[in-house]
Formats: sequence, C-alpha cells, structure tokens
Amino acid sequence: MAQGYPKAEVFGGYQYLYNGNSTVNGQNVPNSSQSFNGWDASITGYFQKHLGVQGDFGGAYATISGVSTHVYTYTGGPVVSLNAGGKVNPFVHALFGGIRLGASESGVSISENGFTMMFGGGVDVKATKAVAVRLIQADWLYYHFGSNTIAGVAVPSFSQSNNVRISSGIVIRF
Repeated sequence: MAQGYPKAEVFGGYQYLYNGNSTVNGQNVPNSSQSFNGWDASITGYFQKHLGVQGDFGGAYATISGVSTHVYTYTGGPVVSLNAGGKVNPFVHALFGGIRLGASESGVSISENGFTMMFGGGVDVKATKAVAVRLIQADWLYYHFGSNTIAGVAVPSFSQSNNVRISSGIVIRF
C-alpha cells in the first residue's frame, strides 16, 4: 500500500433486506412488504486512487406463510471512494445486474430471474493496515421480473422500487 490507497478490497458480512410493497402489472399490492436476513460479499478493484469497480453478491432469506423464500443478487459497477489514507473511508457505488427469487414448500421449488440495480454507499473504519470494519453500507434497491409461465401458471410481471439493503462486516484490503 505504498501508493497510500488499497488496490483491492474484499468485504463479507451480514445484510438486512427490506422489500417494500410489490407492484404487479402497474398496480400496488398492499401488505406485500417483507424483511429478510442474510449475507453480503463484494470484491473491489481500484484502478485510480478514488475510482474502482465492484462486484457484489448477496443472499437473503425469510419464511413467508410457511414458504421458505430466498433472494440472491449479483451486481457490478463503479465505486467512488475517498481513500484519503485516514482512519475513516466513505464510498458510494452504482451496481447493476441480476436477481434470483426462489421459494420452496413441501418439496416443491420455483424460482424466477430478473434485473436489479442498487445505488448507495457506506463507511469503512480502518482497524489495521489491512483490515477495516464496514460500519454501515446502505443501498436503495430496485428490481423487475418480466411475465413468465411457471408450471403452467401465468405469472405477471412485477417490480419493487421501495427496497432498502443494510450491510455491515469486515473488509480486507490489499
């Protein structure tokens, strides 16, 4: 780290995902919000002191009315970081990619893939030269699933834009 900033970072930690009410075929579905708990991991490479690219992967889980439900996200995009060499390092990012929503009950599983994007940022606090603590990362999350037929049943397109993901964990810096 002779350059005064890391060339790469690896993050791993806990995430809380709040999905607000769904919109199905343009209509709001009341009381369809849900909370999930899970994990978040990312890898970031910096090609300049303040500018890099990030890949982010997350998994969140909940049981809804007896149905085991999971949400996986896989996104990537630019990250801008202060990287001033001090103890506190704020950052912002814009991530785009995919989302996989799945559910299973009594041995029957279904899943659907869609588009997602996240905009947000966070604050890392340096613990040692190579380790930092991500105090908080907060992201606004949008996703959209197109209409599909699953097991002979027509599923309309649906999306959500009032979602929040909060993460915290450990950052290893190289």
